[in-house]
Amino acid sequence: MRIAHTPAEIRRQLKSLRASKTIAFVPTMGCLHAGHMSLIRKAKQLADIVVVSIYVNPLQFGPNEDLDNYPRTFDADAKLCADAGVDFLFNPATLYPASGPKITLKATQLSEHLCGKARPGHFDGVVTVVNILFNIVQPDIALFGEKDWQQLAIIRRMVSDLQMAVEVLGVETVREPDGLAMSSRNRYLSETDRNRAVALSKALRAMQQLAAAGESDIGVLKDRANAILAAADISAEYLDVRNPNSLKNKNRLNSRPARAFIAARVGSARLIDNIPLHQTEESQ
Repeated sequence: MRIAHTPAEIRRQLKSLRASKTIAFVPTMGCLHAGHMSLIRKAKQLADIVVVSIYVNPLQFGPNEDLDNYPRTFDADAKLCADAGVDFLFNPATLYPASGPKITLKATQLSEHLCGKARPGHFDGVVTVVNILFNIVQPDIALFGEKDWQQLAIIRRMVSDLQMAVEVLGVETVREPDGLAMSSRNRYLSETDRNRAVALSKALRAMQQLAAAGESDIGVLKDRANAILAAADISAEYLDVRNPNSLKNKNRLNSRPARAFIAARVGSARLIDNIPLHQTEESQ
């Protein structure tokens, strides 16, 4: 595995490979876990060359968020990448001028609710840095985890709107044995809060089971989920059912795709999760 620390270095390393090799790219902020490893494994199946980036992007952190405390574990991350067969690891010190960027991207509509409502400017920072990384790496394929579904939807729209020559793929959320979605922020949880946090995935699965059994009233689904959260002393920041592509709210379930989204603060950690909702032919 080769490690690059500047855009010029990674460009130079990849330049001669593009004519004959396909490149898959996995952008990360480090603190790698099994969820990231699933992205890397999928990337290796789909392309000749796998590039992983590790960059904690300051533009996507708001005031009073955890930028300074965000876990940085480069040595352990690099070993995981090497053991997984990553070809190139891109770990820049910064991607912005010392005075800060003067031109950035702005995400609209898709970013105005869910996490975007609670974290204004967050997705502007996400699309700006992903655009920069795509320009540097120039991948054929880029892979993102479905746990951050809103991010995935916004990046897909960015690629479409800006006519970028990269295929964006989502990879299913990897979970702990008890169902908790894997996240770098899980390490913020105390033992007590870790036990409480599993209520998020339990609430989503309860909604999924009700939908599969034929319940189309989203209010009923949310009541069941909120009861599970309340039993764990958790109050959701949001609990919504939305179209997975437009992220528009749904009033009732029908034959069209739907996804349940949740965010909640558990102890000092803000956790998010989501799950698809399906109704059987008989229940529609």
